[in-house]
Amino acid sequence: MFKRRLLPGLFGVLIVLSLLGVRAADPYPVQVLREISFDLYQRLKPREIPKDAPIRVIDVDEASLASIGQWPWPRDRLAMLVDRLTELGAAAVVFDMMFAEPDRMSPQALAGLIAGVDATTLPDYDAQFATALSASPSILGISRLAEGRTLRVQPKSGFAVSGADPRPALPQLVAATEPLPLLADAAKGIGVVSLNNELSVSAVRRLPLVWSAGREFFPSLAIEALRLAQGVDTLVLLGETKNNYPVSVKVGQFTVPTTSDGDLWLYYHRPYPELYVSAKDLLGFGYQRYAEKIAGQIVLIGTSASGLLDMHSTTLGDNVPGVSIHAQAIDQIISGQYLTRADWVEGLEIVGFAVIGLVTVLVTLSLGPLAGLLAATAVLVGTGWYSWSSFAGQGLMIDPSFPLIGIAICYASMVFFQFAITDADKRQIRRAFGFYVAPTLLAQIERNGDRLKLGGEMRDISVLFTDMRGFTALSEKLAPAQILTVLNTLFGALGERIIEQYGTIDKFVGDAIMAFWNAPLDIKDHARKACVATLGMRQTLAELNARDAFGLKGSDIGVDELMIGMGIASGEALVGNMGLETRFDYSAIGDTVNIASRVEGASKEVGYDIVVVNATRAAVPDFAFLEAGSLSLKGKSRREPIHLLVGDAALAQTGAFKLLQLTHEETLRLLRAGHDVTGGLAECKALAAKVEPGLIRFYDKLASRRADFPAQP
Repeated sequence: MFKRRLLPGLFGVLIVLSLLGVRAADPYPVQVLREISFDLYQRLKPREIPKDAPIRVIDVDEASLASIGQWPWPRDRLAMLVDRLTELGAAAVVFDMMFAEPDRMSPQALAGLIAGVDATTLPDYDAQFATALSASPSILGISRLAEGRTLRVQPKSGFAVSGADPRPALPQLVAATEPLPLLADAAKGIGVVSLNNELSVSAVRRLPLVWSAGREFFPSLAIEALRLAQGVDTLVLLGETKNNYPVSVKVGQFTVPTTSDGDLWLYYHRPYPELYVSAKDLLGFGYQRYAEKIAGQIVLIGTSASGLLDMHSTTLGDNVPGVSIHAQAIDQIISGQYLTRADWVEGLEIVGFAVIGLVTVLVTLSLGPLAGLLAATAVLVGTGWYSWSSFAGQGLMIDPSFPLIGIAICYASMVFFQFAITDADKRQIRRAFGFYVAPTLLAQIERNGDRLKLGGEMRDISVLFTDMRGFTALSEKLAPAQILTVLNTLFGALGERIIEQYGTIDKFVGDAIMAFWNAPLDIKDHARKACVATLGMRQTLAELNARDAFGLKGSDIGVDELMIGMGIASGEALVGNMGLETRFDYSAIGDTVNIASRVEGASKEVGYDIVVVNATRAAVPDFAFLEAGSLSLKGKSRREPIHLLVGDAALAQTGAFKLLQLTHEETLRLLRAGHDVTGGLAECKALAAKVEPGLIRFYDKLASRRADFPAQP
């Protein structure tokens, strides 16, 4: 009775500890909820729109495309744009565009298509563009690729590292799309245009500031723009002295705090029209009227045209061109408004949740559900207020989502557990009845009383039969009580593997088990789950034998280990309640069931423990199977092709299995052709010893089974 009173408290502590484990592991759903919470905070309090930020975006917008022509424009136009921006006094001219290929509209390029024309006498737009770049404070971009050609371009900025080398923690730039060497050499700066390090399509919340490319560092477009605008040659990367991750980047007069991955946590303001200047206005007459807007500004050139596919989502829910995100990052650095999650924040969140979780459990157990609800509500309100005030006042991001969900789970779990304890007697009766039918079927019977009648339905199922080898001889040597112990140990362990894969155990008959999948409930990939369960049963039996769970080793009965054979068939069968109106059982009948039983029996003849039919093999194409011939099964007019289930998908991808599979297929080809396969079988056995030693017995019997491998036309 004393232990019964302790159960709710122990359960509450266990719930809190489990939730702490989830929070410490920080799986993807927890991260998503946390970031959505911070997105909400930004929407409630976005960064103020800057009044005099020295940033402009030259926008290749829809109006520019309509006026000048479709993209890409000839690069003499881009050269003109750069010249005019330089003339107007831009502090930096930054292209959020890629120039990886020569200009196909250059007269020199077109002349090469016309016979008899001397291309050297015609203008080269790429050269004109390079000349304009070299005469301006220009920056070109490189874009991260997941794989491909290694980097050839070199960074234009120097880097100094203070503290431990943070290179392993930075996003890796293993391959990239680069500008033409002519253009890259002419530009004064090179920056990475990629907005994240995972090629993600979700909202852009963080921007990598520094990338690692082997021994080199590459700055982001925003950092390179700030460097060039200030006339700085070297960037300083400050690393944490103990843990080898970056803590900040120093760009001239600006020191930018970073995450442990080298990212800037973006704090957005709402888009505002004054930031943008249409590219057509600077390429038309009267461009000088924009001198006041351009002089001394960091000018980024990008596109908002929908057809050019450079639109991204922000945490404020806006869809903006990628160039404006770089502009926001530059403005955020200049304004000095940062969002941070210091190292101690995560520890505070974990310890804080442990305290408020245990308080909720204690109040609920001591004072009842209503008091627990009030305590949980007070805790959540306090946590939410502290989190919001930290964000609004200091830019400090403390997660409110996990405490909110975790405390709700704690409270609901405690209320449910107390109800469950009170209702224990009723549930005990239900569990007792549940021993007689499958739990899934019992749940359906409870919901639908009309299931308690005879009848069935045709379903596509996978059926498994298992049988203990040598059971008759074993039962002669052991007492009935010992046999019962052996069977209970075997069935309990093997049954767990079936249930884990959502199988329904139909019956235990003597030393055999019948189970099936995809009835009474729909089970996706039921053939795969049947194969996984069967492989698990093989492994479980090996473990039971290894630790002598059956107590057979050292006995005088001459048997040290148990062996079982298993057969799987997939196809249609009739499943439902069968028997008398007053007593019936949920089972399956049909040709598929008969074939599964026959295939299991044939595993003795084949000499392997797991045998499946063609339909099962076809439903699980990535598992490790080997052809085992076509057997003449009792009651079947045609031979049934069968396969050995050797292992799962991981084994199928190993070089050892692939070599065995090739050798196996070649040996069967020779066997069907009537050739001597002694050498092939020897090679197969040698390979099988490394892959799955149980196959050796199969190959020992193979030469005597030529009838199961008829010649093929």
